[in-house]
Amino acid sequence: MAMTNPVSIIKGAISLIIGLGVTIKAFFQPVVTCQYPREVIAISPRFRGHTKLVGDDENPDRTRCIVCGMCERSCPSGAIHKVEGEKREGEKKKVATSYILDFSTCSQCGICVEVCPTDALAFSADYNIVGYSREDCRFDLVKEYEKRKTT
Repeated sequence: MAMTNPVSIIKGAISLIIGLGVTIKAFFQPVVTCQYPREVIAISPRFRGHTKLVGDDENPDRTRCIVCGMCERSCPSGAIHKVEGEKREGEKKKVATSYILDFSTCSQCGICVEVCPTDALAFSADYNIVGYSREDCRFDLVKEYEKRKTT
C-alpha cells in the first residue's frame, strides 16, 4: 500500500471545507426558482408566442383582419394557411372567417406582424403549448379570437 502524503490530506480537507462553505452559503440564500406548474411567473411583455388576431376598435365582435393575404404571402416558413373571409352585408371590408396557423412550422420571426397593413396580428402570451400530434399545433386564429372574446 502506498503511503499518503500529509500535505495532500491537508489540501483535500481545505478543498472540502471551501466546497461546504459554498454549499452552506447557497443554502441560506433566497430561493430563485419557480415551482412550475404550481407557481407561474409573469411573462415579459416582449415575449413572442404564436400570433393572434386583434379585435377591431369600432366593432369588437370582429377582428381587424381584412383578408388581404399579405401575411400568408410573406411567411418564410409557410406556416400560415387558408386565410379566407367574406364580404358581409353592411360591412365596408371583408371579415376573416378562417385563418389557419401551423405553429409547428412557425419560426416566430414576426414578419407577418410587421407586414399587416391593419395591425390585425400581434404576439400572444401563450408559452406552454403542448400536444400529442401536429394537428394539436394547428390553430384557427378566428376561432381562438372568438374564444378569447367570450372569456
